[in-house]
Amino acid sequence: MFDYVIIGAGIIGTSIAKELSRYETSVLVLEKENDVANHQTVANSAIIHSGHDPKEGTLKAKLCVKGNQMYEDLENDFGIPLLKTGAFVVAHNIDQENMLDALYQRGLNNGVKNMKMLSIQEALQEEPNLSPTITKVLSLPSTKVTYPWEVAFKQLECAINNGVIFQKNSRVTAIKKVSNHFEITINDKTIIETKSVISAAGIFSDQIARMIETNVQYDIKPRKGEYFVLDRKVKGFINHVIYPLPTEKGKGVLIVPQVHGNILLGPTSTTQDEKDLLSNTRVGMDQIKEDTKRLAVNIPFDQIIRTFAGIRASSSYDDFFIQESKEFKNFFHVAGIDSPGLTAAPAIAKYLVDEVINHHLTLKKSFNPIIQKHKAFYSLPDDEKQRLYQEDHRYGNLVCKCEKITEKEIVDSIHGPLGNDTVKGIKKRARAGSGLCQGGYCESLVLKIIAKETNQPLPNINYYGLNTPILVEETKVKK
Repeated sequence: MFDYVIIGAGIIGTSIAKELSRYETSVLVLEKENDVANHQTVANSAIIHSGHDPKEGTLKAKLCVKGNQMYEDLENDFGIPLLKTGAFVVAHNIDQENMLDALYQRGLNNGVKNMKMLSIQEALQEEPNLSPTITKVLSLPSTKVTYPWEVAFKQLECAINNGVIFQKNSRVTAIKKVSNHFEITINDKTIIETKSVISAAGIFSDQIARMIETNVQYDIKPRKGEYFVLDRKVKGFINHVIYPLPTEKGKGVLIVPQVHGNILLGPTSTTQDEKDLLSNTRVGMDQIKEDTKRLAVNIPFDQIIRTFAGIRASSSYDDFFIQESKEFKNFFHVAGIDSPGLTAAPAIAKYLVDEVINHHLTLKKSFNPIIQKHKAFYSLPDDEKQRLYQEDHRYGNLVCKCEKITEKEIVDSIHGPLGNDTVKGIKKRARAGSGLCQGGYCESLVLKIIAKETNQPLPNINYYGLNTPILVEETKVKK
């Protein structure tokens, strides 16, 4: 019998797990996928927003501003990458300048610090590639960019170090209230008992809720966002996050510098019925190109190295839905966490535990918020590289030339605290395959390393989820 079962291991579920691991309580995290952070967390803009956009008085506004500040602690405790870019929201005419003034006032009401208005001449001194059609800029210095799935990894690793149990490939197929506890059925066969359930299931939150509630107070409306990724050789083309003015669809198509030097262009915003349709479209790609031209000139579209899409858990409820069930005590909803969910995640976890659950838990005397910080081998001083190479010669085998990733780093990604034995799992952890060639050179080498380290034949190695092998059959053999 667990005290809490958390359904979902995205940025929200892992934040809650870390927060609960501070207390004398038993916690299990369930994830239906073969890895942590597979959905919204792995496919978004990676921005830690200032809090200028959410409506005053909402949880989105309150928890965004607080979460922005809490990322400084995550950087100190876990060594997560945090690129302090600042952001510009741009206007193109007098009507938009009036909207920009209203946005500035909303930011003040939400508690955003150090905002200021810039003339286009002042803005061009910082960002020479801004579009000449821009007339005025709202500067948001507290805006940052992170590496979302690494934040999720680090938080769950911290939680595990402090007693939380993690179980992947565990799809929740039924939930039942029995006496004073819940029975959760996993993969239609295994039953887990728990005193409390926390649903942090992202785009599937309403489906989880309907397993037990007869009157779910929200519907999840999947909203797809498409992106371009520019090669990191464009680093410095734009140094701030560049926003258009927000609309009812969201913050719009953006230009976003990334912590590893790439730049993202996107996202689009398209409502769809499917919760797992992640295809890119010609219409979406064309929209990104047209919309970003209103933000900047000389955009290096010739440096696009890949496209991707993500699904956001937009909700019929006009705010984050963080509440206890009205039908079943100790069933907690954390739903409708779309933008600024990444920013708010650590604050959402604290709000849930302190103000919604409010079970008067006892703090652990042994809780350790610090985990080992990691730096890429290529970024280390030469004497440190030499020392590590003498300890393990696999540091001398460069596997991913684009990202300068060694064999030893890939091996560590397989066997680490949240290790993974799939090609994309290694890409998420070590960045092998994230560069210009997108795995064209190193993917076969990664495949062989996984096979060797896990003692499996090559055809058994999965790309990402279960039963997703890359190799199907030999092609250069006589039949």
